[in-house]
Amino acid sequence: DVPRPINYPFEGKTSFGMSVFNLGNAIMGSGILGLAYAMANTGILLFLFLLTVVAVLSCYSIHLLLKSSGIVGIRAYEQLGYRAFGTPGKMAAGIAITLQNIGAMSSYLYIVKSEFPLVIQAFSRADPTADLWYLNGNYLVVMVSIGVILPLALMKQLGYLGYTSGFSLSCMVFFLSVIYKKFQIPCPFEEFSAANHTVSVVYGNTGRLRAFPLQTAYTIPILAFAFVCHPEVLPIYTELRNPTQRRMQHVSNLSILVMYTMYFLAALFGYLTFYGKTETELLHTYSRIDPYDTLILCVRLAVLTAVTLTVPIVLFPVRRALNQMFFASKSFNWLRHVAIAVTLLSFINMLVIFAPNILGIFGVIGATSAPCLIFIFPAIFYIRIVPKEQEPMHSIPKILAACFAGLGVAFMIMSLSFIIIDWTTGSSNSGGGH
Repeated sequence: DVPRPINYPFEGKTSFGMSVFNLGNAIMGSGILGLAYAMANTGILLFLFLLTVVAVLSCYSIHLLLKSSGIVGIRAYEQLGYRAFGTPGKMAAGIAITLQNIGAMSSYLYIVKSEFPLVIQAFSRADPTADLWYLNGNYLVVMVSIGVILPLALMKQLGYLGYTSGFSLSCMVFFLSVIYKKFQIPCPFEEFSAANHTVSVVYGNTGRLRAFPLQTAYTIPILAFAFVCHPEVLPIYTELRNPTQRRMQHVSNLSILVMYTMYFLAALFGYLTFYGKTETELLHTYSRIDPYDTLILCVRLAVLTAVTLTVPIVLFPVRRALNQMFFASKSFNWLRHVAIAVTLLSFINMLVIFAPNILGIFGVIGATSAPCLIFIFPAIFYIRIVPKEQEPMHSIPKILAACFAGLGVAFMIMSLSFIIIDWTTGSSNSGGGH
């Protein structure tokens, strides 16, 4: 029987379906709103090709993690790092998960802070200049954190969040249905006729000629990190009922397939509605037509709900990483469980309220931690953990894993390069990741 990681003594009780919901919710970030913009820069066929490649690579990456986990009987990312490289490996994995997920939670709560007041103001038709407390994003983000996120984050097991994850995903399905409905309505932008379609794509929404190859290149990091769920894979595996490597791989493949379909449909219908006028945040493009459109306001509310319900899922691996790094020898303790959640949420709220500019720093952190968690760590852990007697270094699986790690380094260099270009030019083309 495969031993369970420290701090998680319970038997897995989460069903296959709930595990798919949880992993799907972990994958689905705010990035879905920027995919139509990515498609406007690449064209439909290249976008579909890149999205397919990234989905397949993500499935392969999870396969490497699960194979390594199966060989040593460990279901914790940090402990895999320990088995591969000792304490430095454990700390590297723990720090990468912590920084990546704190960055993700900060970006989600920043969306709540900036979008929620606008939605309330539009629904209530309140005066935008009025000094009303319920139009203050800082108050709203604290209320959402205390009233919704904290109670869910205090759950002992990730499996309990399957219901909220299912609801969160259904909110994004509603998002898709509205895009389809809007696509059925004749577009009010007259310049989007077939005659000048190609011109609008090339000129984009800024009215000036784009460096088209560079714009296409910008979408590669956005898509490369579209299926980031690796910190959550092993915690979900731990809690899966009848856990086997094959069963967890099926959970992962199905979650990625569902999100792959949603991503493509969201990008396609958004792009075919606005073509080159598509903005980096799709719903803002709809708001240019009618900022008080009830349907679009409901969708914005649904996206806010989905983003809010993703935060507890993303918080679990951070708490687990902190437990593995600093309390590995200790058994489960409710006081520590609650204290870590409260401290993390308080810290993230303070960042979002008092230092929103620091979110740019998380862009750099994401560009380094995401390639490590998706590409580099699964590959090098696999190479180190799988015995040479079973798979020699010159065997095809290990050569593929080494190439995969090299691909991760290339993505990291590319992402950091684009962020530096953005900072030096004052633009923001490389945003819109997870």
